[in-house]
Amino acid sequence: MIVATAGHIDHGKTALLEALTGHVGDQRREERERGITIDLGYRYAELGDGATLGFIDVPGHERFVHNMLAGAGGVDLALLVVAADDGVMPQTREHLAILALLRIPRLWVVLTKCDRVDAERRSESEAEIMALLADGPFHEAPCFTVSSVTGQGIASLRESLEDAARGVAQRADAGHFRLSVDRAFSVTGAGVVVTGTAIAGRVAVGDSLWLVDSNDARQRVRVRGLHAQNRAAETATAGQRVALNLVGERLRADQVERGSWLLPEALLGGSRRLDIRLSLLGDAARALEHWTPVHVHLGAQHLTGRVALLEDSRVAPGESTLAQLVLNGHAHAVHGDALVLRDQSAWHTLGGGVVLDPLAPSRQRRTPTRLAQLHALDAATLEQALPTLLEGTDNGLAPERLARQFNRQQDSWQLPQAAISVDTARGARLLDAARWEVLGATLIEVLGRFHDEQPDEPGPDRSRLRRYGIAQGLPALEPVVFTALVEAARADSRLVSSGPWLHLPDHRVRLSEAEEALKAQLVVHLHNGGIDPPWVRDLARLENRNEAEVRGLLRKLARMGELHQVVRDLFYPESSVDKLADTAIQLADADGTLSVIDFRDALGLGRKRCVQLLEYLDRIGVTRRFGNQRRVREESDVVVRVRTG
Repeated sequence: MIVATAGHIDHGKTALLEALTGHVGDQRREERERGITIDLGYRYAELGDGATLGFIDVPGHERFVHNMLAGAGGVDLALLVVAADDGVMPQTREHLAILALLRIPRLWVVLTKCDRVDAERRSESEAEIMALLADGPFHEAPCFTVSSVTGQGIASLRESLEDAARGVAQRADAGHFRLSVDRAFSVTGAGVVVTGTAIAGRVAVGDSLWLVDSNDARQRVRVRGLHAQNRAAETATAGQRVALNLVGERLRADQVERGSWLLPEALLGGSRRLDIRLSLLGDAARALEHWTPVHVHLGAQHLTGRVALLEDSRVAPGESTLAQLVLNGHAHAVHGDALVLRDQSAWHTLGGGVVLDPLAPSRQRRTPTRLAQLHALDAATLEQALPTLLEGTDNGLAPERLARQFNRQQDSWQLPQAAISVDTARGARLLDAARWEVLGATLIEVLGRFHDEQPDEPGPDRSRLRRYGIAQGLPALEPVVFTALVEAARADSRLVSSGPWLHLPDHRVRLSEAEEALKAQLVVHLHNGGIDPPWVRDLARLENRNEAEVRGLLRKLARMGELHQVVRDLFYPESSVDKLADTAIQLADADGTLSVIDFRDALGLGRKRCVQLLEYLDRIGVTRRFGNQRRVREESDVVVRVRTG
């Protein structure tokens, strides 16, 4: 169990821990000289049954609240220390508010310096504290009266702590390991050591992790050794104080800043935007306005940023709302993390929040769909929120992103029946099955509309259909998701493809009688031309037709797959293309490669024409260029047809 102190300066927090543990701790020279705690201190007490109590001593001075915040997160129990002679003081209130915002599960009140006051004053101070707690989450907190000088009540408090520690269930180590670094130092003969409270997961000696700072700069490190709860160990789990001896290339302790994170590969990817449920303290001096600058404390990490309110332009004291934090550095949060907000001067605690989406979007953050998703994330687990999340997206959700967002490994999920997994070129996407069916039906409707508007075209290619669909009301699907939608429709035979063209199964391009007559005349000229057919201008002259009319018909025939358009005004029948391919194959079979010069000499055509023909053979997959040489692609349908023909 990990216990943290909290309370006003000079109320006896450090002396209390010395009395409880028998250890002076690791005070710094300045702390000893000034007689106050400035930074975090750590002590441990053996319970006698192999278990260890870990204590975090936090500073009480208002100037060092940021240090208090770095150590208070992730503890099992907080001791709110109040001096009997002073009673409730400003930092008592602020620390209490912070503990509530961080959702510390339990709090005990410790009334110290009882040797300095009489029974009446002790009762007054205790009543004052209970009144302060009455309306909050810690209204049932017990109160212990002690004196660190005389030892009064210390044994009883220690015994109660030991009983509580034995009753604390070990935190689940599901999810990936997360640790926010609160200290880093060097040990002679060992190297860099970092400490912190393990927030989630499990770590073991030999594990490879990433050390990540607020600039999202990453360094791979390996765990050479570790201590859990001040004892050498092979593994450590969530809820324990952990010291990790790290090794990494050119790793130095002075380069590791407080608030850095130790994370596995799966949790990499910090964000400058966090969507949160924001709660403003009831005793805040004023309402919080949209775009207010704030200090943000997440684990041991301290960032600055601004608050973008998503539902209102302002939030009154004591109220809560949805908000997005726009940060000046990268946060490495997951869903459910608690954080604390302080004002721009960092003198006053404004409120706090719970992270809903650690990878928040920068656009469309206030749409009804997005707000519905955030409300679902606010009130539910992953499984409960997933139906709403899926309803709000046409592009689906990447499982890896959800795993990162919730720190939940995929094998621990239970997907709703309405969810389906669709494979795309960039991995699986989770989608709402009913919505996927609607998208598929809309795609077929859009393609039918295209055929109605362009009856003379065999169909659009994939990119053109996507652009046309967006213009016709189909959602702007990501290209990989749109491709998956097309492939699903092809698999169901709702649409078919002819080369690159997509069309409905019963769609056919039909020529008019006049076009059929002109086609018959033009095809004769093209076949007679062999590997050197006439250009469009020559065909128009031979048939005494308008050049644009001839070009339009030939292009239509090329789209129908009856001709090959090599360049703008040069068309080849398939038989001629097969001859060109056969020539390329024979030349390549001789020495394995094909050059423009060899091809030119074999065909007896000019170099420019041969370059155009070879580039076309590259495009249709017959050859592949390597520098100035080409090789035949044996897997090509044309090559297979020519070789077997």
